[in-house]
Amino acid sequence: MARREELLPESTPDTTVPQMTSDVDTASAVPSESASRREGRELTIMEHLQELRRRLIVAAIAVVLAVIVSLIFTRQLLEWLTAPAHDSVEDVQIIFTDPVGYWAAYFRVSLLAGITISMPVLVYEALAFVGPGLTRAEKRWLYPIVLGASLAFVAGAAFAYYIELPPALRFLLNSGEGIEPFINITSYIDFTTRLMLVTGLVFELPLLVMGLAKLRIVSARKLIGWWRYAFVLAFVVSAVVTPSIDPITQTLVAAPMIVLYFIGIILAKLVEGPAKNS
Repeated sequence: MARREELLPESTPDTTVPQMTSDVDTASAVPSESASRREGRELTIMEHLQELRRRLIVAAIAVVLAVIVSLIFTRQLLEWLTAPAHDSVEDVQIIFTDPVGYWAAYFRVSLLAGITISMPVLVYEALAFVGPGLTRAEKRWLYPIVLGASLAFVAGAAFAYYIELPPALRFLLNSGEGIEPFINITSYIDFTTRLMLVTGLVFELPLLVMGLAKLRIVSARKLIGWWRYAFVLAFVVSAVVTPSIDPITQTLVAAPMIVLYFIGIILAKLVEGPAKNS
């Protein structure tokens, strides 16, 4: 009996060591699971909604602060936006016909300027929300496309202001002898900002075509075969989205759309190259 009792202490570690090792493995697995959740791979629906709410709150705060800053130079922006009308017609008068007309246009310009200023924050918050769900290869494409899209939008808005707007206003405001144009400020701001917004979105067309080609939805060969439909669709879209019915404005919107379509074909060919050679 004495010999059996002496063996018991030696056998006890053999039975407890595997259990301790199992506990250590379980404990080491917990941090990896929580780390994966922090990376956004195993978030629940409620956690996704909470993350979305946090991103939206940050974006809203950025827009509000940017709008407050833009109030400092909104009057200069209004003068800049109305300058093409005064340059096109000498006797044009931009007026407001109700007590809140001027201030409605004023705060609209402030809001648009605030959104433009806060755009980097808005893009960052959107990317931070969807970024964990993208692969490494997709992330390499995403950031250059976002940068290119931002520059393309600015180029489109500048094209609308400096190229499209002056001839469109000369055609619209020179209606005849003895008739002086009196333009409501709210209508004019709506016309100008909508034209700049539409043209800015039109300049995103090459990147859109490139993205569709990268996803194998379209190909450069198909896009070349569809060029006739692209011509017709460009004029149909310009007639729908432009804020006026005059043919000059519609042509000035449709022409760059057609040119950008062919630029998109070139970009589609570039992104198709490595895929075909692989």
